Amino acid sequence: MLSTAFASRLSARNIHYGWAVVGATFLTMLVVAGAVGAPGVFIVPLQKEFGWSAADISGALAIRFLLFGGMGPFAAAFMNRFGVRRMMLISLSIVIGGMLLSLGMTQLWQLVLLWGVVIGIGTGLTAMVLGATVATRWFGQRRGLVMGLLSASTATGQLAFLPLLAGLTESHGWRTALLLVCGAILLAAVVVILLMRDRPSDLGIAPYGENQVQPAPPLPASFGALLVMPLAVLRDAARVPTFWILFLSFYICGASTNGLVQTHFISLCGDYGLAAVGAASMLAMMGLFDFGGTLASGWLSDRFDNRWLLFWYYGLRGLSLLYLPFSDFSLYSLSIFAVFYGLDWVATVPPTVKLTAQRFGPERANIVFGWIFAGHQLGAASAALGGGLSRTVWQSYMPAFIGAGILCLIGAGMVLLINRGQQQQLATV
Repeated sequence: MLSTAFASRLSARNIHYGWAVVGATFLTMLVVAGAVGAPGVFIVPLQKEFGWSAADISGALAIRFLLFGGMGPFAAAFMNRFGVRRMMLISLSIVIGGMLLSLGMTQLWQLVLLWGVVIGIGTGLTAMVLGATVATRWFGQRRGLVMGLLSASTATGQLAFLPLLAGLTESHGWRTALLLVCGAILLAAVVVILLMRDRPSDLGIAPYGENQVQPAPPLPASFGALLVMPLAVLRDAARVPTFWILFLSFYICGASTNGLVQTHFISLCGDYGLAAVGAASMLAMMGLFDFGGTLASGWLSDRFDNRWLLFWYYGLRGLSLLYLPFSDFSLYSLSIFAVFYGLDWVATVPPTVKLTAQRFGPERANIVFGWIFAGHQLGAASAALGGGLSRTVWQSYMPAFIGAGILCLIGAGMVLLINRGQQQQLATV
């Protein structure tokens, strides 16, 4: 395989192959996130072409968010059983299949099935647990930095594509923009085939920062045991108060990012006379600042109390959301919002993953984090649906944005309730 020869070349230059795996994972999470974020550009064009309301479209996107998160714990178990590389390829195949089929949709139920169910399942097979799995398997050191880098890819993918997609949608229609996303997914699949490996032991090397090769753990005895494992982990984790604090805080995180801003920001700006391309550029600016902010968060999470990092992240995000309704939606005021909001779009992920690994151990960290991430996407689904209902019922998105800001301030106080306890030992399944 190319990966074996490439690993030898990197080793000769004293570079660990884990960084190549991070590169392949970064690209995959980038394009999957682009697939998740792209429908935010298409809400208005779909309304104009098919006559669907904002609430109708938001309902389909809410299903996608739910499945994107709900698949997380099972995706982690599937990765443990069938391999990360194989699950990445299955995920990318499902997503590109759903997108290509949606080019011919004409009915609302087709939108719900393809953009809600199919793409929700496909993206959920990797989601954020892919980054957590790679960081914990391939790196004994620098986990926080790696998780920050991979988390940044998610927000960058969700936001950086948007100006290009908005421009293509205005000039050539939403179907052309969707084909661009499909092309990016195909490119990622080729990179995964060529470079991705499941574990360092596949190449006979130790994780980064360690000296001993770690053999793969025994596989579940049956497929049924594989499906039961995430539920058993949830049963044990649910007895630990820290789990619920992280779950609820991540619910707030999802409600105040993917579900609300990513889904409805462009439509919100349209209500105030800002063109879709301009609004998408603001989102791209958020993605740019988020990339730096999340990398910094990963670095900080290796060095400081992660509870206080989360306190500041949620607090500052809440204040920025409360500022937005009182701005004049000029380029200047939206730029201020984009900078402060963008800096911690997903900066919450590295400290949350670190706290999860500290409390529940590295072997179960990806599955426990999968359940916590399910809370994130439950919040995203609630906000996606709630924002659409707010716009439909009250002709304004503002109640949803103010509510999200208040929730973030509550989340800031909540995370300080996490104790500096020792690692929780979950029962063996």
